[in-house]
Amino acid sequence: MTNRPGAVTIGMAGAGRAAELHCEAYRRVSGVPVYLKRIIAPRAEQVFPAKERFGFRYASREFADLIDDPEIDVIDICTPPYLHYEMIREAIGAGKHVICEKPLTGYFGNPGEGDSVGERVPKSIMYKELVFSLERLKSLVESSGKKFMYAENFVYAPAVLKAAEIVCAKKSRILYMKGEESLKGSSSRVAGEWSKTGGGTFIRTGSHPLSAILWLKWQEGKAHGKEINVESVLADMGRITPTLSDYERRHIAARPSDVEDMGTAILTFSDGSKAVIMATDTLLGGSRNDIELYCNDAAIFCTLTMNDAMNAYMPDEDGLDGVYISEMLPSKTGWNRPFIADDIMRGYAGEMQDFMESVYFDREPKSGFRLACETANIIYAAYLSAELGRRIYLCAGETARKPEYSFSSQR
Repeated sequence: MTNRPGAVTIGMAGAGRAAELHCEAYRRVSGVPVYLKRIIAPRAEQVFPAKERFGFRYASREFADLIDDPEIDVIDICTPPYLHYEMIREAIGAGKHVICEKPLTGYFGNPGEGDSVGERVPKSIMYKELVFSLERLKSLVESSGKKFMYAENFVYAPAVLKAAEIVCAKKSRILYMKGEESLKGSSSRVAGEWSKTGGGTFIRTGSHPLSAILWLKWQEGKAHGKEINVESVLADMGRITPTLSDYERRHIAARPSDVEDMGTAILTFSDGSKAVIMATDTLLGGSRNDIELYCNDAAIFCTLTMNDAMNAYMPDEDGLDGVYISEMLPSKTGWNRPFIADDIMRGYAGEMQDFMESVYFDREPKSGFRLACETANIIYAAYLSAELGRRIYLCAGETARKPEYSFSSQR
């Protein structure tokens, strides 16, 4: 890190797990000077220790401190999703570049709607409001002249990048894809509330493989000189953990209030290919992050976690208090597959390298606003599909059938 003139100066909003992952990745950036100037978060007991841990020069509790600082080039938004929209709007309005954690935005309820937004508000209303929000953000971003960088680490995972390289070099046709992120729940205090997260496991974890699959299909399309987009979504969602007794759910961290703890969506693309996205909060033994591609001339399996770079057996946990073995793993005893170079394997290091180069050398990032917008749109189409029990059509290209259910952004 540096504070010399010409450095890309960072202001961080949030001091939780996402901020930790981003800051660890900033340390790996090479060829671009980076200065971590200020971190903000509402809780003093969180933000001031984070300042010391991550190496920021200043810490405070107001987002305005980032907006009002003329030296800050980039505002990195690592807050709960319900805060993203306004923070993006203010940051762009202040002439800052923006990094935004997933998801871009969602529906979190309106004044007077009360609690349990996820159970009481029809997904059709949520989808209409989301589309309108996305169009307003699109207008702001496109007119600003500033970079919008979508923090989707799966796009930068070495395995996913290599898959894209192979597909483009061979000009493969991706016929079928599968993507999953599953674990035993979230460490976030608000993960079970729709009003804070905009959904459950499908938006919280399913957004990762979804974005990677979208990006890979776009790379395939570029290799063939054509656009490939999602034509329709068919989905099912559920909430199973509340049916368990306290004893039965003793190993599962998920505590959904009005959100799903399992979700599956089938995407149909404009070229006729398919993809399945899975996300659950019911997986024990660590986290599962993988992407599979079935091509006309290749089969490619990308395992981000749990990969088998290392297997280790420990009969006890003596001396292992500060040793990171795996995400969401309650015990370090027995056989484990430790995460090796986790920030690299899951794409965080490559992500921040690309973002800092994008700002410093004035070029577009691999993961930008289009990916953020499409991911949010498809997630809410999936929620609507699950509620209605039918397919939702998204685009009307030459090969698309007449939409059975669609929305205009007009209000």
